[in-house]
Amino acid sequence: MRGSPGHPVDPTSVTLKAGQVALAGELTVPPNAGGIIVFAHGSGSGRASPRNRAVAEALVKDGFATLLLDLLTRDEEIAARHTRHASFDPRLLAERLIGVLAWVDRRDQLAMMSVGLFGASTGAAPALIAAANLRDVGAVVSRGGRPDLAGDALPRVRCPTLLIVGGADVEVMELNRRAMQQMTATTAMHIVSNAGHLFQEPGALGEVIDVASLWFRTHLASTRWRAQHREPWDPPDA
Repeated sequence: MRGSPGHPVDPTSVTLKAGQVALAGELTVPPNAGGIIVFAHGSGSGRASPRNRAVAEALVKDGFATLLLDLLTRDEEIAARHTRHASFDPRLLAERLIGVLAWVDRRDQLAMMSVGLFGASTGAAPALIAAANLRDVGAVVSRGGRPDLAGDALPRVRCPTLLIVGGADVEVMELNRRAMQQMTATTAMHIVSNAGHLFQEPGALGEVIDVASLWFRTHLASTRWRAQHREPWDPPDA
């Protein structure tokens, strides 16, 4: 069961300075938000990803603020399509994500909110590296990600982490299992049966949304939100 749907909230386009680059993002803040979820995606789609947007819209309805962004500049994105170098430089992207979280912390509207990270595909490793280096990240969710690319940061992640993997994405599933073995924080894996890497199968993305939202509500949300939605973490068919 998910939270009660709220009224539609329009996103606001923002430009964030992270180190020497300016990153484009979309910020959506519903009334009385129970936290903010920052999305990280390395290359290929970023904030324009229909899958990320579907997850973000559901989280907003569940009472969370969301920040969709591109961790690569437009020129880097074009170059990554040919070389894929920048998209698989997780430490560079983690540094930028840390800069984004510093931007969040400077905004009065957001500074007091709990922070969660949603790492999709190549954005999972930067999300985990950022979480390993910041104490104020409350929870991480990885969708079809490569957490193994976080390397020696994995044992240093302190916050609860959920790894969502498609059941048909065999190679990535095994890489997630290996990464999970290195982690010391509360960590769970949820396998979406018969789903591929992009979760395009009927019902697959809906399952991703349900388990991601429940994870954030369980491990991230404010005390008031938890009191209203007392739902233990019990993933179906985990």
